[in-house]
Amino acid sequence: MKHTKDKVMVFSAPGRTELSGNHTDHQHGRVLAAAVNLEMLAQVSANERNTLCVCSEGFGTTEIDLNDLAMRKSEKNSTAALVRGIAAKFTQNGAALFGLDISVTSSVLPGSGLSSSAAFEVLIGTILNHIFCGGRFSPVEIAQIGQWAENTYFGKPCGLMDQTASSVGGIISIDFADPANPMVEKLDFDFSTCGHTLCIIDSGADHADLTEEYAAITREMKSVAAMFDKEVLRDVNKNEFYSRLPELRTSCGSRAVLRAMHFFEENERVRLQVRAIKNDDFSAFLNYVTESGRSSWMLLQNVIPTGSTAHQEVAFALTLAERLLNGRGAVRVHGGGFAGTIQAFVPNDLLPHFKSEIEHVLGEGSCHVLSIRQQGGILAEEA
Repeated sequence: MKHTKDKVMVFSAPGRTELSGNHTDHQHGRVLAAAVNLEMLAQVSANERNTLCVCSEGFGTTEIDLNDLAMRKSEKNSTAALVRGIAAKFTQNGAALFGLDISVTSSVLPGSGLSSSAAFEVLIGTILNHIFCGGRFSPVEIAQIGQWAENTYFGKPCGLMDQTASSVGGIISIDFADPANPMVEKLDFDFSTCGHTLCIIDSGADHADLTEEYAAITREMKSVAAMFDKEVLRDVNKNEFYSRLPELRTSCGSRAVLRAMHFFEENERVRLQVRAIKNDDFSAFLNYVTESGRSSWMLLQNVIPTGSTAHQEVAFALTLAERLLNGRGAVRVHGGGFAGTIQAFVPNDLLPHFKSEIEHVLGEGSCHVLSIRQQGGILAEEA
């Protein structure tokens, strides 16, 4: 943009939905995800202040001095941490940044389970990549930069699925066996051709104060891997794991072992779902969606927060949706779990009644009807 400082550019990044692979990415496993038709838009112009000034509709303004990109503990869990971290990583990679005013609007609602944070990271990364790096970083590399900022500056131990799905676009399978070089495959598939609509349903519970719940899943899975002198479960032999169940329960606790069981089964399930999609076997795909949901609830245990009794919004939403589907379609917990959203594949003939009943119980606007977006993070317009 050094030769186009008077121009205004518009960038776009989509939200994402996790189709399968619940909490497998941080164990270097497989996931199935897709970009959706809800997006973040940014209008970008240069400024003379040498700052990245991000004004997000409804969330105020964040301004980062490009002369000071060191991590700040006081910024943990803030937008400023993400912006500063992404800028720092681009600077480390040789980018010569100058000031930008970035005005952001979004249809990816925070807490919607469609990963507004990943869309935001991909949006900022796409902007800096295009303006300062000539687009030399790939969509996967932009995702990795966002993840690094979230892990290191923001302070959340997230995996890489959310950012990759937003950055690449379409339906993708990702194998994180080598996290530095994840294997990403785009799948040509359209759920609408199978007579079903993808819905995301807001349970009414937000993700506030759940960082420890998410961190515990990673920590417990890694505690099991450590029993085999491995860092992550992907490197543990599944048969050896099952042969040592008594010892593992004693050393790591039953919940950690159940969560490890979920990983092994879910990781294989993703492979089978990819095969079902490639074989145009949507019935098999739906069966695996149902299996994923049951495993997440029973083994991974990311439906009800620890100790919660009166507030079990995700469990209630799952039960309500399953009752309305009455043996058709499929439903599962979505994303990190414990709060936020669930996912449902709804037969088209049931959709009006399903949406109406969900919103009658959970509130107007709680059922989001989605479609797949083929594009990831992009420059949408230049003027």
